[in-house]
Amino acid sequence: MNLGGPESLADVRPFLYNLFSDPEMIRIKSDRLRRSLAWVIATIRQRKSCALYRQIGGGSPLRRITTAQAAALSARMEILNCPASVHVGMRCWKPTIDEAVDKILASGANRLFVLPLFPQYSFTTSGSCIRYFQAVAEETGLNAHAGISYVDSWFEEPLYIDAVADTVRDAVRKTESDVQREIHLLYSAHSIPARYLEEGDPYLTQIQRTVKLINERLGGAYPSTLAFQSKVGPVRWLEPTTKNAILKLGSNGVKRLVVIPVGFVSDHIETLQEIDILYRQLAEKAGVSEFRRAASLNLYPKFIDALAEIALRAFRSQT
Repeated sequence: MNLGGPESLADVRPFLYNLFSDPEMIRIKSDRLRRSLAWVIATIRQRKSCALYRQIGGGSPLRRITTAQAAALSARMEILNCPASVHVGMRCWKPTIDEAVDKILASGANRLFVLPLFPQYSFTTSGSCIRYFQAVAEETGLNAHAGISYVDSWFEEPLYIDAVADTVRDAVRKTESDVQREIHLLYSAHSIPARYLEEGDPYLTQIQRTVKLINERLGGAYPSTLAFQSKVGPVRWLEPTTKNAILKLGSNGVKRLVVIPVGFVSDHIETLQEIDILYRQLAEKAGVSEFRRAASLNLYPKFIDALAEIALRAFRSQT
């Protein structure tokens, strides 16, 4: 499961409406009022969002990448002698979680493992996807047909940590060896409203743990900063923002910066536009002479192996 993203400019407004209709995104008890507000927000943000998507080709590659990840995971499970069909369900776009459940029911599967593609748990991501799936499973009777297990987070999964560390090493290797010691690592995670932490959301703690483990894999070779991107709305979100972190690092004389999209496992608007275009331009203005982004995991074999290991453990626990 994933959140999804608009595949064309015509999809942007309905995608935004779906996103802001989520009770975990806008916490208003009245469903009617929340949906009305979501319509207003989607209408207001449509033009700006379309302009951003034009910069990356007119749409998000998230569906294509997630579908390819599902195929790669299915192939890997076959090799591991645990054949499984892998379905894709998006919380805010297509193919929807409802469509995935219909396919699962039609397949006659009697064991099901639900895997959100978010390493760290948040009410806004894995929590939203799982709660919606549970409602659909109850409504359709899937609960009565299949044993269902869930993994809500996998932020410490060793193969996942190894895979991200590999992408950082690859980015570092592109810098001349005699100045690699000058590199600063900037981990950029998607932000959430700060009040969610007071309500028990473990996201920040899990992100911090992931960053610590990656740095350990790298031997503590580089100084690092954790920051947060993609804030929406006027409420207080996690800080520092990635924008402010870049400005501060530049003012402190950092010249070589490697940005790691921690928590993002696939390329989408936040990596391709926000980091690659917006933050790159900001870094240049802040005096950073060398700006690189560690590649998203996408179809990296070690990442697919990580998903397979998570799935295998879940299936074994059902027996």
